[in-house]
Amino acid sequence: MSTEPIHIYIISDSAGETASKLAQASIAQYSTLDIQLIRKTFVSDMATLLRSLNDAKKQDALVLHTIVSEELVTTTNHFCQENNLFCLDIMSPVVAEIYKRSHVKPSRIPGAMHSLDKNYFKRIEAMEFAVKYDDGKDPRGFLEADVVLLGVSRTSKTPLSLFLANKNLKVANLPLIPEAHIPKQLWEVNPHRIVGLTNDPSVLNKIRKERMKAYGLNPDTAYSDIEKIKIELAFAQALYEKLDCIQINVAQLSIEETASIILSELSLEDHSYYS
Repeated sequence: MSTEPIHIYIISDSAGETASKLAQASIAQYSTLDIQLIRKTFVSDMATLLRSLNDAKKQDALVLHTIVSEELVTTTNHFCQENNLFCLDIMSPVVAEIYKRSHVKPSRIPGAMHSLDKNYFKRIEAMEFAVKYDDGKDPRGFLEADVVLLGVSRTSKTPLSLFLANKNLKVANLPLIPEAHIPKQLWEVNPHRIVGLTNDPSVLNKIRKERMKAYGLNPDTAYSDIEKIKIELAFAQALYEKLDCIQINVAQLSIEETASIILSELSLEDHSYYS
């Protein structure tokens, strides 16, 4: 097995998020390899493009690009072909097929998905909503939310709220504590918009201990006690059943996977835009 690092060049005339996500998903399959991701973003002229391509050539890199300028696309594809570089033109095949079917010419505007349109402002509004109604700060937010997340401590409620907010969804969340009062507004929410998050006791025990260590505290506290965790989870489970809401065990799921399940279960349209 080669010990030389593998280089992947992301070349984009915008932020390069689409190609980066594809590369990162691929890299995740090879945890033992040294794979280095180099981003060349906002490439809008021939001189900058050629510098990036020559750098990639020196490292025998894989080239993934999301460029919309026909001239720059052609140059990139020809350069890689002539220099035997792996090249993945992510956008052109789909853009060409849409043109073939619709006979409508593409705008060829770099970063078109990031224009300050209504979707951009809707996303900002959703992010502000998630922050305002995080951790049950104001139960009135449950009635306005597209999604209400419930869960005991350390079931990823806040990061999941922000992730879904980035997809233009208004999300409120409520931490569940057996001794705490359940806000009356929760019972007024359509149960099909409520998601109950749960976890395996052993996984939650480990997460909470690591949390305590990160704060420089004793990891063995009532907060991380596994018997107390079991009581919390049983309380949450009973509440979910009363609400008749969707339940998701996040023990083996990433934030992205959990979000995907929620979008599918609630039949919510994903309005996220990447470039």
